[in-house]
Amino acid sequence: MRWIYLARVGLAGGIFGAAVVAWRAAPWEATLIASLLLVTTIAVTVASYAFTHVSGREPGVNFLYGEAVYDVLLVTAVVHLTGGADSGLAPLYILLISAYALLLPFRGGLLAAGLTSIAYTADLVWAYAASLSGVLVLQLGVFASVALAVGFIAARLREAGRELSTVESELAQLRLDTGDILRNIHTAVLTVDGFGNLTYANPAAEELLELDAEAWLGRPVLDELGRRAPALRNLVARTAALGLPAASEEVQVDRRGDAVPVGVSTAILERGDEPPAVTAIMRDISDRKRVEELHRRAERLEAVAELSASLAHEIKNPLASIRSSVEQLARGLAAAHRRGDADDALLTELILRESDRLSRLLTEFIDFARLQVVRREVVDLRDVVREAVEVVRRHPSYRDGVDVRCVFSAQPVCVRGDPDLLHRVAFNLVLNAVQAAEEVRRPIRIQVEVAVAGGVPGAGDAALLRVSDDGPGIPKSDLPRIFDPFFSGRGGTGLGLAIVHRAVEAHGGTVFVDSDPRIGTRFTLYFPRLREEAAAMNTASETAS
Repeated sequence: MRWIYLARVGLAGGIFGAAVVAWRAAPWEATLIASLLLVTTIAVTVASYAFTHVSGREPGVNFLYGEAVYDVLLVTAVVHLTGGADSGLAPLYILLISAYALLLPFRGGLLAAGLTSIAYTADLVWAYAASLSGVLVLQLGVFASVALAVGFIAARLREAGRELSTVESELAQLRLDTGDILRNIHTAVLTVDGFGNLTYANPAAEELLELDAEAWLGRPVLDELGRRAPALRNLVARTAALGLPAASEEVQVDRRGDAVPVGVSTAILERGDEPPAVTAIMRDISDRKRVEELHRRAERLEAVAELSASLAHEIKNPLASIRSSVEQLARGLAAAHRRGDADDALLTELILRESDRLSRLLTEFIDFARLQVVRREVVDLRDVVREAVEVVRRHPSYRDGVDVRCVFSAQPVCVRGDPDLLHRVAFNLVLNAVQAAEEVRRPIRIQVEVAVAGGVPGAGDAALLRVSDDGPGIPKSDLPRIFDPFFSGRGGTGLGLAIVHRAVEAHGGTVFVDSDPRIGTRFTLYFPRLREEAAAMNTASETAS
């Protein structure tokens, strides 16, 4: 509207100035009309400006129609004064129609075009006695076309404006809702731009990091984060540098002198040509860690309870036999004489045998319970297995018909570990294989080599120990329990494989078991392998020490 007011006053002032400059040449009627136009235009414009801008009212449709009528009369008067059909100012009608087609509804723009056509035609016919020529018809057609085109564009613009207003309102509401959520949630949210400046931190982040967001807003904050949580600072910097968000990483945050575990996820925020910003989403997981520790403790207690029950059961049977034998021996010398020396010898042998069994059981249980790597040395796994095989060959369970075939790598297979513990692992596996193969008299295969890349995922640089037998195999229902303490399918103590499993894990290794009645059982162990150069250096340093 300001532009319309300015153009209106400028047009009236220009016509008045032209009349004054050409005062002597122009007819007095023209000068009078120009003067009246200027005075009337100034009065109308001042009144309109006061209505719309001084009082701050929204111009309605009726107000715009009134403005359009006055401007049509003004332009018609100007065109009349400047020559009518020959006037060079007739195109002002097009600007007038375009302006009000934009301001008024679609029908209002057509009405403005119709009013303009009527005024222009009436002026030509009444003042200049012009006839309805082709040029005049063409001009009227142009007026109508402009009104239609601009009105259509204005309608689309108004529709787009309404949609944009709706979107802006929804966006503003979304921002309010999001702001409320971020202010009230317990999850800490912190955003750092591509230059390391803090751009946002919600109250939860301020509390977690003990950071005054208002004081640090727009300032480099990475060094301050590094002082409170070095791992968090490195995570944010790494995410920004690599452009790869992180998910569920755990960092330690120093809060009031205590290290608080915090779970962190990061996200990348692209910002046009600027370096991407990084948002860190953090949550104090102290309570979760405590709950996990309680669960682990409960599991350990449950395992100890189960282990104790199994141990008590294993001890109960030998004790019952010993007690029964001692009672029989204590019934009196006379009864003992009547039984004879043979019975006494049998009971005595039973007591000794069950006592030995009980002692062996307790020894193995203590070994299992206290199993740990006492010393770590560079050990060639081939030598350990070779010694274990020789010991098994002298064991009472070994029979001459059992065929043990060893396949060793030509190069050293070195690991760092406890030689005694590794010997026990190899001995138990080979002894189990011998006992399983005793009935069927089939060969046992023992391999020690460097694991190939395709042997197992991630085992491209591992030491492999594999013991295979062609025995009857392990029942499928027993496979999940073979490493449980006191579980045995052949009547032993059931601690041999449990010790193997714990010893392998203590060395950072892994155990795999494959068993099938058709092919027997295969135990495959993977240990972290030392390369030859590292093994040689470690051996030299140990020898020197």
